[in-house]
Amino acid sequence: MQHSPHDEKLLKALADAIVVHPRATLKELAEAAGVSKATLHRFCGTRDNLVNMLEGYGEQILNQVIAQADLLHAEPLSALRHLITEHLKHREMLIFLLFQYRPDTFDPDNEANRRWTAYADALDAFFLRGQQAGVLRIDISAAVFTEMFLSMVYGIVDAERRGRAASATSIQTLEQLFLHGAATTNA
Repeated sequence: MQHSPHDEKLLKALADAIVVHPRATLKELAEAAGVSKATLHRFCGTRDNLVNMLEGYGEQILNQVIAQADLLHAEPLSALRHLITEHLKHREMLIFLLFQYRPDTFDPDNEANRRWTAYADALDAFFLRGQQAGVLRIDISAAVFTEMFLSMVYGIVDAERRGRAASATSIQTLEQLFLHGAATTNA
């Protein structure tokens, strides 16, 4: 489902409001997002509907991230840079999705979580392609690369939100740590 730019702006504001005020009422969320309670009620009806709308928008954003990074065709290191950049363009939705995360989020046997399967599968396929091209090491499975990548991306976005990381250096930091680890060149 495509959203208008106005709706996208509101969804991002509401995603932030839910993260900052997790127990807020619909009225409090509306105030935090800069709209009236009536506007928010017309927009989503209930808090549960709002969460569902935000998760749906998050799914749309993640699929857009995958498409924009051109994981199937771009040279693997270039695609990795684009993948990082595209994720970081949508920090507010990543934070919301992080706060909605449950241990079974990527469990394909859970019907409610199948919406995330295409995203995880695309990342697995990308990392496997990087291994097959000789760019990424083969002693670590593509699935583990996906898990580590996601942990790092979501972790840096959360660290930025809490003031522990500067957003200006996040792209380079993620790329360097993911590709080269934390050891110095002298180690």
